Amino acid sequence: MKTGLVLEGGAMRGLFSAGVTDVMMENGISFDRLVGVSAGAAFGCNYKSGQHGRAVRYNTRFAKDKRYCSMQSLVRTGDLFGAKFCYHTVPNKLDVFDREAFNNSPMEFYLVCTDCATGLPVYKRCDVADDTCFEWIRASASMPLVSKPVELEGKMLLDGGISDSIPLKFMIRGGFEKNVVVLTRPRGYEKQPASMMPMMKLTLRRYPNLLDAMNNRHNNYNNSRRLVFAEEKAGRAFVICPDEPLPIGRIEHDADKMRAAYNIGRAIGERNLEALKRFMNI
Repeated sequence: MKTGLVLEGGAMRGLFSAGVTDVMMENGISFDRLVGVSAGAAFGCNYKSGQHGRAVRYNTRFAKDKRYCSMQSLVRTGDLFGAKFCYHTVPNKLDVFDREAFNNSPMEFYLVCTDCATGLPVYKRCDVADDTCFEWIRASASMPLVSKPVELEGKMLLDGGISDSIPLKFMIRGGFEKNVVVLTRPRGYEKQPASMMPMMKLTLRRYPNLLDAMNNRHNNYNNSRRLVFAEEKAGRAFVICPDEPLPIGRIEHDADKMRAAYNIGRAIGERNLEALKRFMNI
């Protein structure tokens, strides 16, 4: 029976998921496939490379570094999160990503982007941790309004959360019968229509299908959550999520708040560990 791990995005809320997945890694829990969206991809790649602790380490280290995330970067480059610094300088020089471990791991690693031309999700499998892989991760995490579209394989791409925030259906279609889903919002959360649509219509007017996807994102997101909990009720999914809204924003420069979100994830991961092992038949 194939097992999958689904990691929702949420920008810095993803540090909650990093706390959960670090507990899993430390306890030897493995999966046949991981699919991550946005921060779920950016932080989840460390699962395939076996680098527990890395996500919270580099985020707290560079929390106030203008090269990492700043309005200065947005004004100068069009990207709030510095493309070169975040996705190349950090993993290649400052907090080195273990490319060899990633390449040798048998776990499939997928990420989700959104095709600006069609408004549809693009599911990309990355087997080799090269600079192109890091660019795919950047595309998956490129939030509209604060990021430029990333061009890869002839497509202009943005945040995968626009088109498929919780890609559990993708895993089910792939034949994965048991899936662990890590959400970054509490169980009672329901997404509302985007408040920034007027600004998006102005800045992204050349991509009408993308705007349609953004306008309908809250419906798709809420439907995805209903599927998650239906699968949980049927015994085919194991869901881990925060008990209440996380004390961190999508954008965060306070290292203490980052650690707090991460530690909440660790605590909930540890609380669910034995039940998770039973679900995984470990």
